[in-house]
Amino acid sequence: MKVNQAEIVISAASKKQYPTEPIPELALAGRSNVGKSSFINKMIQRKALARTSSKPGKTRILNFYKINEQFHFVDVPGYGYAKVSKTEREKWGKMMEEYFSQREQLQAVLLITDIRHAPTKDDVMMYDFLKAFELPVIVVATKLDKIPKNKKDTYLKRTRTTLNIEATDDLIAFSAETGEGKDKAWKLIEAYL
Repeated sequence: MKVNQAEIVISAASKKQYPTEPIPELALAGRSNVGKSSFINKMIQRKALARTSSKPGKTRILNFYKINEQFHFVDVPGYGYAKVSKTEREKWGKMMEEYFSQREQLQAVLLITDIRHAPTKDDVMMYDFLKAFELPVIVVATKLDKIPKNKKDTYLKRTRTTLNIEATDDLIAFSAETGEGKDKAWKLIEAYL
């Protein structure tokens, strides 16, 4: 897909703030600092539409990015970041559960993981959580440029096995540095639009 237009529409903390347009949405979920913003920026060929940070836990609300007037990427708060109060985590949890369980525009979720490491307990919980709501999931294993090329298949197999990815879901290796995996990601995303 050629992206000609991309803009942040709203940062929303509750359902009443979500955009009302009936266009498809694809949510991005993943641990804090796993590369969700870098994934968005690479996919839309913009350097800094989605803000990246070296400090994990910066996204605390749902950020809606409108792409080509056709659909929204929705960046949800990262999970697994310890320096957040229990109250704050519970608030995020409720907000995310509400979004994932009730949002009619939501077509699929891109679960962003780090290919260098086995998925964490939090990643497994998130995958199982999404499957409990019967949501299609595309697992995107980022930071591909940081591993030896000959380890790619081994690391992907580890991700598939650890998450116990269902046959109906996809897994792709991705690099925000080199763009490897971008075309495949667009092909999978377009199937939901």
